[in-house]
Amino acid sequence: MAGSRGARRWIRWVLRHGAMRREVSRQASKGDLGAQMIISPEVVRDPYPHYEAIRDQGRMVRSALTWTTVDHEITTAVLRSPDFCVGLRMPENAPGLLRTLTKAGGTWPLGPAEPPSLLSIDPPDHNRIRKLVTRSFSAKAIARLRGRTEQIATELLDEMTARAGADRRTDVIAGFASLLPATVIAEMLGAPVSMRDQFLRWGEGAAFSLDMGLTYPMFRRSEKDIDALADWMTGHFEYLRRNPNDSILSSLVAAYDEEEGRLTTDELLSLALLLLAAGFETTVNLIGNGTKLLLAHPDQRDRLQADPSLWPNAVDEILRIDSPVQRTGRVAARNTDVCGYPVKRGALVLTNLGGANRDPEVFPEPDRFDVGRDGADKHVAFSQGIHYCLGAALAKMEGEVGLRALFDRFPDMTADGPAELRGTRVLRGYRTLPVRLNDATVPANA
Repeated sequence: MAGSRGARRWIRWVLRHGAMRREVSRQASKGDLGAQMIISPEVVRDPYPHYEAIRDQGRMVRSALTWTTVDHEITTAVLRSPDFCVGLRMPENAPGLLRTLTKAGGTWPLGPAEPPSLLSIDPPDHNRIRKLVTRSFSAKAIARLRGRTEQIATELLDEMTARAGADRRTDVIAGFASLLPATVIAEMLGAPVSMRDQFLRWGEGAAFSLDMGLTYPMFRRSEKDIDALADWMTGHFEYLRRNPNDSILSSLVAAYDEEEGRLTTDELLSLALLLLAAGFETTVNLIGNGTKLLLAHPDQRDRLQADPSLWPNAVDEILRIDSPVQRTGRVAARNTDVCGYPVKRGALVLTNLGGANRDPEVFPEPDRFDVGRDGADKHVAFSQGIHYCLGAALAKMEGEVGLRALFDRFPDMTADGPAELRGTRVLRGYRTLPVRLNDATVPANA
């Protein structure tokens, strides 16, 4: 049985990643910039010089496998256009061998890259499912959460301070940046806060499923983490049926049970998994990336201390200059035209959000970090169009509350060694970020 499961997983890897990885590696070795964006380790470390190399080649660059763009106008046009979709469907005339392999691969785990995830489906199903939870993430709903988020931030900073010890050294990702959004989303969804560390571990594996061309070990880890999270969530649904509450998940379970046809079983589970994982994955990166930037730019930190009203704009500037989500893709649903570039039906367009957010036509001196930048909110870090991030208002609120609380408590905090990136390509953030707290309000020998 285990061997059979392993064989099916290997087939799925070949279909989704293995064959592509081989071809992308071949094209990258020939100097194809689009392929290098998918496969090169250097892109994970620092994608921004690679974005500029693409920009130098043109607004829309044709590679062997995709169209690639770092242009803000084209990125916005593609993401808003009804001529593009997110669904990757098997062609009607696909070879018989491909169809046979797809069937042999068995059922795909309900991850963020697989339908019926909101990230991977188009209207009308996308609109129907998204409508069920939109109200819970409205600006008014998030404003009501702000006070509780501030309380959680204070509690976490107290705990991190206590754990740091006399030398005041700690990892700000493990001690604060990851725990704040994980706690908030767990409470919103009616999930036990005691599970937040496990959610973070499962979420880290699930995040790799968004990348293209994964190695087999990484693909296997990703599937196993997604399966474990799905198994836990299925059990939690049963708990909510016996113990209903006022959380989002409880209302979704009730809608599934009481209104036949409103949600399928897979849609309920996929939506719950996405809300949980997406509720903290990108926000961890936002807080971590923002901390890293402010540690490296003490002049900008001083501006925020002098004028706290700049904090909302500072969060937009962090999202712009080091986007937690670096890219997304769209498939042309029909022959179309984008800003004068003809795109054929079925073509994949990779919109590099991190590159579009440094387009000099929109953001003067785009590589300069400026918490007071005019127009910082023109970034596309949350995508655009119907797939605009459902949790954007929540992420921005948590980013502002978290970063302000951190630097108000530790105004003289400094970096204490090299940070470690997570290694994902679509999502950009840090696994570790060692700091020395230097809290002036606590004696050095505390």
